Amino acid sequence: MSKRDYYEILGVQKSATDDELKKAYRRLAMKHHPDRNPDDDSSHVKFKEAKEAYEILKDPSKRSAYDQFGHAGVDASARGPGGPGGFHGDVGDILGDIFGDIFGGGRRGGQQRQRGADLRFSLDLDLEDAVRGLTREIKVPTLGKCKTCDGSGAKDGKKETCGTCGGVGQVRMQQGIFSVQQTCPACQGAGQRISNPCPACHGQGRVRETRTLSVKIPAGVDTGDRIRLSGEGEAGMSGAPCGDLYVEVRVKQHGIFERDGDELYCEVPIIFTLAVLGGELEIPTLDGQVKLKIPKETQTGRMFRLKGKGMKSVRSHRTGDLMCRVVVETPVKLTREQKDLLKQFEHSYTNDNTVHNPKAHSWLKGVREFFDRMTS
Repeated sequence: MSKRDYYEILGVQKSATDDELKKAYRRLAMKHHPDRNPDDDSSHVKFKEAKEAYEILKDPSKRSAYDQFGHAGVDASARGPGGPGGFHGDVGDILGDIFGDIFGGGRRGGQQRQRGADLRFSLDLDLEDAVRGLTREIKVPTLGKCKTCDGSGAKDGKKETCGTCGGVGQVRMQQGIFSVQQTCPACQGAGQRISNPCPACHGQGRVRETRTLSVKIPAGVDTGDRIRLSGEGEAGMSGAPCGDLYVEVRVKQHGIFERDGDELYCEVPIIFTLAVLGGELEIPTLDGQVKLKIPKETQTGRMFRLKGKGMKSVRSHRTGDLMCRVVVETPVKLTREQKDLLKQFEHSYTNDNTVHNPKAHSWLKGVREFFDRMTS
């Protein structure tokens, strides 16, 4: 079966929803179904590819394993017990799989080259960068393929068959009635030995290096989103394939906006007179400043919604809203004249019968009723 990327096979993004995966699979299944293409071998292959990809990605646990480790994370579960044909072989073979894992390998390890380790890189972004997306260069310390020996580990490029395991990579140990397999201690499961190791990598096939990579960050990413760079992880031993690199995004805290998914929130201080008399106020947004109309008699905590002024989702491409919470700010450092004017203002409305402070009036009424119940 093809080892192309499952998302590429279905023609969807890594962020695709379950519905998007299902639609993509149905489209390919109808197009390449063997009943509709009886004489087209390439369609049969594409149908099997699509089916395998959908079976993995529709399962949350398998999809998570694939996103983290690629095909290596799902190959074992995809094979099922004993491989495609179920269990076969003697008791020694089965126990060899079990005990082999404990002793550092198993029957499957013979001469199979283990891919390099996956790497994780944390990338800090400003909110402005997360909004519009960008391409960023990163420097990643890793184990890369040795250029001197082209990853083989041998100075002359030649390897010899291991005399201990005969090139199998496994040795069998007899323990009573049980025959147990374990990784060959002489070649560490490779099945081959290097008689003339490369001086640059000491026979490992890889060396430490710092790799400079260009990462394309899509617009709308949020903290916790990950971008996979296939084949940019550590190189495998003795020329084995490289692992993957996962770039994990962390969006820094912003001085004005607070993000919650696709919604943005900001706190807007307004002066006392604007809250009383109403007016307009310029509000910063991701697209520039806009005017916000403040109705008269606006109270602290009132929330105003600016439609479509939030973040654009990297998954659904929906644009969220900007929620502005106004806070009436108490003036400070007043002059004597200003204080006298405020006292006159207070005197002007406390001596009439109009309720100018409904919340305070309601609260005081509740306090009085509370004390009346306590003393009755």
